[in-house]
Amino acid sequence: MARFRTWAGIAVAGALCVSLAGCSSTGGKRAEDARKAASAQGKAAVDTPRWTFAMITHSGDGDTFWDIVQNGAKQAAVKDNINFLYSHDDEAQQQAQLVDAAVDKKVDGIIVTLAKPDALKASVARAVKAGIPVITVNSGSAESEAFGALTHIGQDETVAGEAVGEELNKRGKKKAVCVLHEQGNVGHEQRCAGVAKTFTGDVQNLYVTGTNMPDVQSAIEAKLQADTSVDAVVTLGAPYADTAVKAKQGAGSKAEIDTFDLNAKVAAGLANGSLGFAVDQQPYLQGYESVDLLWLYRYNDDVLGGGKPVLTGPQIITKDQAARLARYTERGTR
Repeated sequence: MARFRTWAGIAVAGALCVSLAGCSSTGGKRAEDARKAASAQGKAAVDTPRWTFAMITHSGDGDTFWDIVQNGAKQAAVKDNINFLYSHDDEAQQQAQLVDAAVDKKVDGIIVTLAKPDALKASVARAVKAGIPVITVNSGSAESEAFGALTHIGQDETVAGEAVGEELNKRGKKKAVCVLHEQGNVGHEQRCAGVAKTFTGDVQNLYVTGTNMPDVQSAIEAKLQADTSVDAVVTLGAPYADTAVKAKQGAGSKAEIDTFDLNAKVAAGLANGSLGFAVDQQPYLQGYESVDLLWLYRYNDDVLGGGKPVLTGPQIITKDQAARLARYTERGTR
């Protein structure tokens, strides 16, 4: 068994924690320094072998949600002395090829999202057969165990959707539009189905092309213009919330805009009232825990979850919590 470094490692970890806790929420150099700190600068707290872990996600280019996931993963990788590799593709077949490439590299662990599980099944099975431990993250909780993964880390998408429906009920809403920005993503379908399950009003799904924001805005705007009885719009990702606000303004609608996920713009929108609430699944935690749990498995054969997903959400965030979380969103950890 490898030995932990003693007080020197603890001091390094403690100093890093202090630097993160003291981050400014006012932007500028201090905020940039905080973001750099959160992006995994520092030294390893352990002297275990320098294993290589690969994370392969279904993210498209420029998706800020996955920047937050990476920040968490990189932070854990530094602490655990891990060589962290990240790759992504929003085309399922291309994502599967990236998993195959990681297997060919003989990495020591794989973290993968299963937004479109059928396309990933064979590649994940190949990794498991090669003796590479796999953890699924963010999407694919229903398929994770069957595919041979050690555990799944993320929120239950159906439960998260149900939480949104219940929150809409509390707010007295009667008609909601659920905006799906990636067709074929099972997690997105589960979210909107969960909303419909608990919401006592009417829910309509609106499919948009998430890679084209002008089209997203025009589609939402057209929907709100065509149906003035819509009093709530639910987007399934933080980058789409601001676009929905613009669509609302263009349509002259009074609908409340709510969203899944949290970032700096969403926190600001909650604070100024342009957004009603957000559902946080804690992407930083998803990235951090996926790397840390793989390290624990390699180091000590530990597994969390007991066959059930390790949940990181949902948490309903409103204006009351927005100010407190703003500094964390600015440094890229919420």
